[in-house]
Amino acid sequence: MVPASKALKWATFAFVAQGPSTYVMAFSAPRHQSMPLRGAIGRSNSICGHAGRLWASNLDGNDGGIEDPNPGGMTEWDDDDDNSKRSFEELSFIEQVQDWFASPEGKEDVKTYIVSLGVALLLRLLIIEPRYIPSLSMYPTFEVGDQLAVEKVTKRIRPLNRKEVVVFNPPATFREIVGGSSQKAKEALIKRIVATEGDNVEVMGGKLFINGEEQDEPFTAEDAEYEFGPVIVPPGEVLVLGDNRNHSLDGHIWGFLPSENVIGRAVFVYWPPWRVGTLGMY
Repeated sequence: MVPASKALKWATFAFVAQGPSTYVMAFSAPRHQSMPLRGAIGRSNSICGHAGRLWASNLDGNDGGIEDPNPGGMTEWDDDDDNSKRSFEELSFIEQVQDWFASPEGKEDVKTYIVSLGVALLLRLLIIEPRYIPSLSMYPTFEVGDQLAVEKVTKRIRPLNRKEVVVFNPPATFREIVGGSSQKAKEALIKRIVATEGDNVEVMGGKLFINGEEQDEPFTAEDAEYEFGPVIVPPGEVLVLGDNRNHSLDGHIWGFLPSENVIGRAVFVYWPPWRVGTLGMY
C-alpha cells in the first residue's frame, strides 16, 4: 500500500535539487606472506610479468633487506572511472529528472502520484465534487466566489425533497432561451427545489404556495415580483427556483427540471473560511 505521506512529497519538486547519497567502495588487496619460488627462477631471482614485478625471497629467508613493493603481485586500481563520474549537481536539469525517475524513490513517488490521481478522479466522478458560485441568483444562501461541495451518492438512494439545494445540468428549454451554442447553455446550474412531482405550485402576492399552503422561506432575499401557476409538477420532474427570486433565471421562466438532470445535492461551503458551513442548505 502506498503511504499517504508520499502524496505530499509529490506536490513539491524540491528533492530534484538535492543530490542522492553517493556510495564509495574501497578495495584493498590482501597482504600475502612471501613464498619460496622453486624451479628455473633460482633462489633469489625475481620474475616479471605483464601484471608487474613479482619479488621472491631467498629460500634461506634472507631477502637482503629489500621490501616487496607490491605484495601479492596485484596492480594498483585505476581511478579513471571514478574521476569520470559527475555528481548529481553537475547534471543538467533533464539528466537530473531522468536520474530521479530511474531511482527507487522516483519510481515510488510516480506510483504514489498515479494512485492519488486515480482516487481523486474516482471520488469526483462518483462521490463528491467541488463547485464555484459565479452569480447572485442564490443570494443570500450563496455569494459570488463561494466554493461548495456537491455529493452525488444520495440522489441514487433517496428521492429529491423540497428545500434542498441541487446542482444540475440545464434542461433543453433553458438552452433554447440562452442559445444552444453559448457557454451558459453548457454550464451546470444551482437552484433550490421548491416542489416535487405531483405538487400543485403557485406564486401569488410574492409568496410561494404548495398544494394551497403558503411556504415559510427564510432563505429568500425578497418576495417574488412575479406571478406563476397554478401548475402541477409532472412525474419524474421537479420545480427549482433561485433564492434571489427576482434575479434568477429559473423554473418560473423555463419550466420544470427532469430529476435525471440532477448532478447532486449541495452539502456545505468550504471556501472562503469565513463562509464555511451549511447555513441555508436543508
